[in-house]
Amino acid sequence: MFRVLYCGICHSDLHSIKNEWGFSTYPLVPGHEIVGVVTEVGSKVKKFKVGDRVGVGGLVGSCLSCDNCINNLESYCPTYVLTYGATYYDGTTTYGGYSDIMVASEHFVVRMPDNLPLDAAAPLLCAGITVYSPLKYFGLDKPGVHVGVVGLGGLGHVAVKFAKAFGAKVTVISTSPNKKDEAIQRLGADSFLVSHDPDQMQAAMGTMDGIIDTVSAFHPLQPLLGLVKTNGKLVMVGAPDKPLELPVFSIIMGRKMVAGSGGGGMKEMQEMIDFAAEHNITADIEVIPMDYVNTAMERLVKADIRYRFVIDIANTLKAAQN
Repeated sequence: MFRVLYCGICHSDLHSIKNEWGFSTYPLVPGHEIVGVVTEVGSKVKKFKVGDRVGVGGLVGSCLSCDNCINNLESYCPTYVLTYGATYYDGTTTYGGYSDIMVASEHFVVRMPDNLPLDAAAPLLCAGITVYSPLKYFGLDKPGVHVGVVGLGGLGHVAVKFAKAFGAKVTVISTSPNKKDEAIQRLGADSFLVSHDPDQMQAAMGTMDGIIDTVSAFHPLQPLLGLVKTNGKLVMVGAPDKPLELPVFSIIMGRKMVAGSGGGGMKEMQEMIDFAAEHNITADIEVIPMDYVNTAMERLVKADIRYRFVIDIANTLKAAQN
């Protein structure tokens, strides 16, 4: 058991609250970017002790015996249990990190290095692993590889940071021209494309080894596929609530790949956190009190955040209750 200090707000929290994916159950307590300090451990716990800094991401359970689990891919287990809005193996409902206490199996808890500030590290438990895992799996973690990042939001800004830490050349692709300075000067991207500018898109055709697409709204894939080289990869990590059109001809003629990635397993989660600590990677955040959450959700709909809300649970949840 640990005392929750901070919890990030993920765009999937908004989808879940509104039941936009069609499988939400209520009452719902969101939150799967949860960090805090251990206050109590069970008699069989080996990895953690009272006082340890820890975190929990999107999963709190899996069978631990299927091929995926054996290969450290718990996030692809057929019976995985989400951190909130799911049914645990004992029949109880799971509740997330918009709360003051979290209880989880030690297998699904990661150790947070001392040099990572917990508030700014919290979003890495979702946004971080969501982009780190496909960068690694699809070979986009090599120096000199050209990586495109579509969308400069909660996922996208972290993708830029990880890709640059791997030594990649990074191009941000956005609908918002006003994000160019932010992308290049502050986040360190090498170049910037406005996706609705045909001249810019034409000039960049066939230049990228792979693209991480973080956009969770409906958008065309055809222009993005044009940017990747032969054998290039377009990896989807955003989750639009409506189906996207798949331009098959472009895939065939370029032997290109459209793929998806649903995060990583617990071994990779700890690897990601340790890598972030080594390279001083954190999310850019706005810390908010608990009673601001509804307003934060309204701002999230309008993308009015750079780039992740984090709730100060420890200092404001109790105050909100009184």
